[in-house]
Amino acid sequence: MTSTLPRERSAGPRTGYPIVDSDIHPHALPRDILPRLSAQHRRRFEMFGSRVPGPPEIYPRVRNSGFRLDSWPEGGFPGSDLQMARDQLLDEYGIDHGVLIPLQGHSWGVEQPHYAAGLCRALNDWITEEWLDREPRLRSSIAIPIESPDLAAEEITRRASDPRFVQVLLSTGGESGFGVRRYWPIYRAAAEAGLPIAAHTGGLEQHRGAGWPSFYLEEHVWNGNTMASLVTSMLCEGVFTEFPDLQVVCVEGGIAWAGPLMWALDEAWSQLREDVPHLTRPPSEYIREHVWFTTQPVEEPDDPAHLETALRHIGMNDRIMFASDYPHWDFDSPRQAPKLFPAALRRDIMGSNACRLYGLPEREAAA
Repeated sequence: MTSTLPRERSAGPRTGYPIVDSDIHPHALPRDILPRLSAQHRRRFEMFGSRVPGPPEIYPRVRNSGFRLDSWPEGGFPGSDLQMARDQLLDEYGIDHGVLIPLQGHSWGVEQPHYAAGLCRALNDWITEEWLDREPRLRSSIAIPIESPDLAAEEITRRASDPRFVQVLLSTGGESGFGVRRYWPIYRAAAEAGLPIAAHTGGLEQHRGAGWPSFYLEEHVWNGNTMASLVTSMLCEGVFTEFPDLQVVCVEGGIAWAGPLMWALDEAWSQLREDVPHLTRPPSEYIREHVWFTTQPVEEPDDPAHLETALRHIGMNDRIMFASDYPHWDFDSPRQAPKLFPAALRRDIMGSNACRLYGLPEREAAA
């Protein structure tokens, strides 16, 4: 499940359950963004770029620059070609719905405020015109200038009237913990629009508190730790009590960490309630009411029964959604991924849970 797979040919009828891919990465090229920026921001983009570099400039350098070897279009970049995404993912696997998470969306938005807002607005415009308008199976995430919450709220409000934008995109690394009040305008705007927050691994300082990694192995397996920190920050700072309807999706951060985290939080809370008086119930109850997970990169023990045990301890099978992470090198095939999960959970994880969260039509089971 963590190797680039050869092209799979369908050998039979489609599955009897819907398939929703909750993590597909389009990538805008400079030629896509420049025409959608103001003249002032266009000059800034050409001269200075954005604050957070992408592969292959980042260190440690990721495998295959982070992408499947067969996902590089001629003269382009993985995720820049809609037709290739159709051929390699949507049509190849019979995807009913796919949720886009633009590659730049979890790292842009930390520049000078109005420039950051301009970049995110241009990215959302490109997604709308070149992906959503051309492919009805797709939905998308709203890219926002995360370090300028007032401008982020404006972009959320601007896009909320388009039902094809189904969530607000956040990274797992910011200048502060994402639970602190300076970010609350983002959550307020999302809650008022009825949109979940999707926290995707990556961003400005995703290794805060542990130093920068020296090795890609260290980088690659740390995602669950940063996700746990984000959830804990939101919980303890009172985000879930202030916004009781807000939902948060942990994208590309694993799942199994959630059980031990809830155990530790509940045990400590029983002794430290005065520290967080706004938490009137065990922390695990808030997490089970507000948090969702995507499957890639799901933990893969040698014995699949161990994963089943971990999921049973977490008790959130109705909040796990399939993700392929296309076009990354550790892409998970929609044909192979269901084998990781007990048969009774496959319909929910592969599609039904996502349809419920995002309000998507669900294909009926085959007769």
